[in-house]
Amino acid sequence: MVFTFQRKLVYFPSPGPVPSADEALPGGRDVRLVTADGLVLEGWHFELPDAPATVIVFPGNGGNREGRLSLARGLTARGLSVLLFDYRGYGGNPGLPSEEGLTYDARAALDLIDGPVVYFGESLGAAVATELATFRAPKALVLRSPFTSLAAAGSHHYPWLPVRMLLQDKYPVLERVSAVDVPTVVLLGTKDSVVPPAQSREVASAARARLVEIEGADHNDEVLVSGPQVIDAVVSVSGLG
Repeated sequence: MVFTFQRKLVYFPSPGPVPSADEALPGGRDVRLVTADGLVLEGWHFELPDAPATVIVFPGNGGNREGRLSLARGLTARGLSVLLFDYRGYGGNPGLPSEEGLTYDARAALDLIDGPVVYFGESLGAAVATELATFRAPKALVLRSPFTSLAAAGSHHYPWLPVRMLLQDKYPVLERVSAVDVPTVVLLGTKDSVVPPAQSREVASAARARLVEIEGADHNDEVLVSGPQVIDAVVSVSGLG
């Protein structure tokens, strides 16, 4: 009961429906990702013929892929292909989210792409992207608003609870990111009320990453979701800047 309920405090999926990829952005293609444990997940692939890399977007814990469309639009306008997909339980996909499940989902997304890839992870998705980077290194890694671990983020919001003892899903970003040796950028908003900026700075230090601080930005502000500094950071680390 405790384990089941706690996941409702971590994952906030929007079920959809979502439009087709071509409706979302002309030229987009609907794709299906097949996970190792047998789920079929839906996504959108915006593929450019001469792109130097595909940016795989690993979403945070809320919403669905439609909420990341502005990011895809900004990146494709600058010459990068983009894969947007939803985890299990999100965007009409089957299954229930968990750390193990999202690990399977990330690998299924990677299996879909041929050629160089850049991992872009936002918040919880930064943890998913970091774990995947320890499994298969990308061309580059971009972490937006990463926490040091889910327990650390949870303890910040629920200081009266024994979060570290109770948590079933761990997401130890700080521990994992130090083992990743690829060009890395960490983006944070200095007014982030969800993930303390100090935690994102710790991740940047452990990753030996370039740190981009967006002054005055909160966690879900558009400037931090897909603003010019975010787009510029991804383009630069992808080799286009």
